[in-house]
Amino acid sequence: MEQRRVTDFFARRRPGPRIAPPKLACRTPSPAPCALDPATSGSRKRARPSAAPGRDQARPPARRRLRLSADAVSSPSSPGSPREAPDSPEAPGSPAGPSLCQKIKTSAPAAGQPPHQAARRDQDTISELRSCLQRARQLGERVRALKASAQDAGEPRTPEAEGRPAEPCGEKAPAYQRFHALAQPGPPGLALPYKYQVLAEMFRSTDTIVGMLHNRSETPTFAKVQRGVQDMMRRCFEERNLGQIKTVYPASYRFRQERGVPTFKDGMKRSDYQLTIEPLLEQEGGGAAPKLTASHLLQRRQVFGQKLVELVKQHHRSFLASLNPPMVVPEDQLTRWHPRFNVDEVPDIEPAVLPQPPATEKVSTAQEVLARACSLMSQRMEKALRQLALRSAEPSSTCTPSLVSAKPALLATPPATPPAASPSALKGVSQDLLERVRAKEAQKQLAQMTRRPEQEQRLQRLERLPELARVLRSVFVSERKPALSMEVACARMVDSCCTAMSPGEMEKHLLLLAELLPDWLSLHRIRTDTYVRLDKTADLASVTARLVRQAHAEEGL
Repeated sequence: MEQRRVTDFFARRRPGPRIAPPKLACRTPSPAPCALDPATSGSRKRARPSAAPGRDQARPPARRRLRLSADAVSSPSSPGSPREAPDSPEAPGSPAGPSLCQKIKTSAPAAGQPPHQAARRDQDTISELRSCLQRARQLGERVRALKASAQDAGEPRTPEAEGRPAEPCGEKAPAYQRFHALAQPGPPGLALPYKYQVLAEMFRSTDTIVGMLHNRSETPTFAKVQRGVQDMMRRCFEERNLGQIKTVYPASYRFRQERGVPTFKDGMKRSDYQLTIEPLLEQEGGGAAPKLTASHLLQRRQVFGQKLVELVKQHHRSFLASLNPPMVVPEDQLTRWHPRFNVDEVPDIEPAVLPQPPATEKVSTAQEVLARACSLMSQRMEKALRQLALRSAEPSSTCTPSLVSAKPALLATPPATPPAASPSALKGVSQDLLERVRAKEAQKQLAQMTRRPEQEQRLQRLERLPELARVLRSVFVSERKPALSMEVACARMVDSCCTAMSPGEMEKHLLLLAELLPDWLSLHRIRTDTYVRLDKTADLASVTARLVRQAHAEEGL
């Protein structure tokens, strides 16, 4: 393929002064190729070599010399084929194969293309489309077969069967909701699920808005409360959430349908029924109307939180009863959930039924229209309405009760079941040994669920004591003193210990170490200072072994 040069353009534009420039002859395309004689050109640049003798295409004008001509862009094998872009899939340097759309576009015969080449290209495109369609059908059959095999193996529990609303296909709750209980700060306790905490925040916002409206003698309606709660929480607040609040705390509000309440809205009339929310408060002694004060708001919020915890405890109790062996934990001694109890998978709270506006008599079917206006219409209109009523009654009569989906009820079963060991994994293990292991594990989990926060802190310190004992002995060896003050010993240990602790926390660890091993570490109070004395002759391995045994003994309590 012949390559044009930019210098050819300037050679044509600046001919020599002695010979007339031949550019006029090249402006008009001619059947024969036009070439310059290097002897007649006054340019110092090398003239372009003559075109190939086999070419019979016309040279483009000189003004378009900078563009690529049709010879440069056409394929050598097919001079009349359309131009291929550099990023075309059919180019040899293209990284990806051609797409169907591009091949369909390029399959159309261009101007000057031989008919047999266009027909061959169309046949290739049609065959490729057929192969892609066959491949898609095979993939569809394979997917259907996999789904059928999965259903035969065991049908998974649907969200409706578990008492939870069905989620959209391919979507699930985000991770910050599914693992909300694991990300709570502080020591583990009776953490609420994420959706229960959102409901508690909705109750707090609702109580605040209702209290403001009630204290200034304004009737709280659902429209006003909904707008205020959504502005406070930046969340959608619906009647379903209000029904959940009524389910958890029935004695919080009195709901009624009233009309004649001023709305100051264009889309609602004064005569329309509205859902009103009245807080239930204790009557004061003076006979005046009770006010929803800040102390009342705090008390009601605490009561609502306790009721939410009671609901989670019911599901936790059902979960413990389904274990092998079953566990029974007193409610007053429960301080945390079972390790395998998935808190964030607790079913939603079933919303209570709120008062609905009274049903007014409205004409909605053709039968009612016919019964009302039978005397006001002609015979032809009456006949047409009767036929319409019969046609509209046919689909409703064919509807079977099996097609009506029942509302899923809240199940008392736990949301997550403990993983059961397969029989093949326990093959050859005696049943007595399995029972003892399960009983020991159940006892350990029971002690963990009924442990107080003070005991949890003591166990955490006991786990750090073996390492701190080694650090303390190295501090005394490096200082070369029989006794150190408490401040100096804590400062040296904070600098040497790999765990980040404050001097006050390190002092608590030293006091616990002196309590457990008084023969190895002793404290002496002289005037206003406390000194620590260590027995360097004692074996450090025996000291750490005693500390480990003490930690295991207290962990089983």
